[in-house]
Amino acid sequence: MTLSFLTNNENPIFLGPPGIGKTHLAVSIGLQAISQGYKTYFISAQDLVTQLRKADLDQKLEKKLRSFVKPSLLFIDEMGYMKLDNYSAYYLFQVIARRYERGSIILTSNKSFGEWGDIIGYPIIATAMLDQLLHHSRIFNLNGESYRMKEKKLQKEKQMGS
Repeated sequence: MTLSFLTNNENPIFLGPPGIGKTHLAVSIGLQAISQGYKTYFISAQDLVTQLRKADLDQKLEKKLRSFVKPSLLFIDEMGYMKLDNYSAYYLFQVIARRYERGSIILTSNKSFGEWGDIIGYPIIATAMLDQLLHHSRIFNLNGESYRMKEKKLQKEKQMGS
């Protein structure tokens, strides 16, 4: 929580199955960054590409891209939950490329890097994105059972015991 990754323009990347706390960890780091005066922007991967597509259709793509490049810390949550189409892959690449060595990205994903070619649809674009993201990164591979499923299991056990 020293936030030294921000001064080094490093990208913390949280990988692992759904429900194990990746987003929770990212938000905790973000709150610490905000408390120290850093500008942050939190968005899901799907919302990011949706907003960029709309801006492109409205002839405002450059302005919208700048809004994702400007903050000290950009969170891209849930990378890999939905497969990207051609335009979406291009938009995401533009954000990552423009932030490269200029600002940190915290990214959460339920997919391994080897699966990104399938998610993005273009192995070449996926490779270029990963090259820039991983060049200055801190990768956290998280494992375990979903907290939500653990909670559900405990509730069920309590119901059966009463």
